Amino acid sequence: MTRAGVVLPVRVDPKGIDGPTPKAVRNKKKWRRVGRGWYVPTEADPDRLDQRIVEAMAGLPDTAAVTGWAALGWERGRWFTGLGADGATRLPVPVALDDQRLTAQRSGLLPSEDWLFESDITTVDGLRITVPNRSVTFETRRARTLVRAVQVIDMAAYDDFIDLEDLSTYVDRLVARQGIKLTRRALPLARENTWSPQEVTMRLMWDAAVTCPVLLCNAPVFDRSGNHLFTPDLFDPMTGVAGEYNGRVHLDEDPFRRDLDKEAAYRHHGIEVVTMMSADRYDVDNVERRLRAAYDRAGRRPLSGSWTLDQPDWWVDTSTVARRRALSQSERAIWLRRRT
Repeated sequence: MTRAGVVLPVRVDPKGIDGPTPKAVRNKKKWRRVGRGWYVPTEADPDRLDQRIVEAMAGLPDTAAVTGWAALGWERGRWFTGLGADGATRLPVPVALDDQRLTAQRSGLLPSEDWLFESDITTVDGLRITVPNRSVTFETRRARTLVRAVQVIDMAAYDDFIDLEDLSTYVDRLVARQGIKLTRRALPLARENTWSPQEVTMRLMWDAAVTCPVLLCNAPVFDRSGNHLFTPDLFDPMTGVAGEYNGRVHLDEDPFRRDLDKEAAYRHHGIEVVTMMSADRYDVDNVERRLRAAYDRAGRRPLSGSWTLDQPDWWVDTSTVARRRALSQSERAIWLRRRT
């Protein structure tokens, strides 16, 4: 194991050489049980994602590999935190066992007995994990909704773990796998330039409410002199309607003030903006009404000529996974900082 700060579980050792003795582990102030016969010192942080993942692997067959959200989280995926939609509930760590079986259930572990392709396994910092295509399809096949399946794909693309063409080729190999129909439904709806799961929710609501031939994700908009104006979460350039998702953090004074300035800029350039808040996820009808009203207003006037999607020479396009993968580390620091 080469991941800094991670403490590997050890087995109880009657001699106390390779692990704590049975007597030592009875001291709950010094040792914490993570599996049958496996312990870590209490100093190991159980809330740290990497530590949770390693502890879940304790005592499993050598052929086992972390998969799903946990494999993507191990690779530093921005949106794969191991927490449920409420931001607090811990998700069980999914582990691919291939043709192996567990003799007993373990809390915090989600075993998968699907067979694996030989190319499905890789090792990152000493831990066996499944490759991103496998990890993503594990999650999409288990997703409870189509929206969630699309979110998984989009957020894996956000980190450049997968590109849609390669993922589609991989999905073609998963014949008759449980849940694969949902994955196939999600793929045509996925995009490579979404910046948050909530943007996926808004985009799919938008598509259901309004016929829109072109709906762009995080497309930069410029003035006619080549100055960057704004980058709406969603943008219909055919009508000049933009969409912004504002979570709870936007209610704080500084973000709220910036949002007001941004809305003023939209109005100055003749763009109608629809804002969706977190609570709107549960009031689809209201979002759809606001969208239709924005389209009605936009339809009463011609498109403004003060803005363009044509990118100036100094701008670096980062709208696809391929383009982002081609960036150097210093270029990523410059051109992807707007996404955080």
